[in-house]
Amino acid sequence: MPYYVFRITQTTSIIKNLEHQSTHEAYQEARNQVRDLRMNAAPSDTASYKLIFAANQLEAEERLQEQREKPVLMEWEK
Repeated sequence: MPYYVFRITQTTSIIKNLEHQSTHEAYQEARNQVRDLRMNAAPSDTASYKLIFAANQLEAEERLQEQREKPVLMEWEK
């Protein structure tokens, strides 16, 4: 399964715009590209860059769009 690199801009708290940047077979290549994109982003750029491992691009986009619940912190973790 390949690694997908996406540029994510969040217009509202619910809607995410995903831009597919590239696809890599090796983790190292994908990780290095994401690091380079983050380092070279303009300070005013509010986009985030994410790397995801998925069977295909559609699955990767679905995983990035899903809403995750925040973990419940126990008293001793605060």
